[in-house]
Amino acid sequence: MPIVTVKMLEGRTDEQKRALCEQVTDVLVETIGAKREAISIVIEEMAKNHYASGGKRMSDQ
Repeated sequence: MPIVTVKMLEGRTDEQKRALCEQVTDVLVETIGAKREAISIVIEEMAKNHYASGGKRMSDQ
């Protein structure tokens, strides 16, 4: 039972998240032979002020 966690910044549409889940599921089915119904995907969205890269918060860029 594969469980995939995707951490990303907030701001994507429901359609984008839906497409992400569908395509990640397709890849797992194709590459490791997992059963579609056994695959779980968790999307964790982070506020831009809760994530920094290179010492700068994403909300400050």
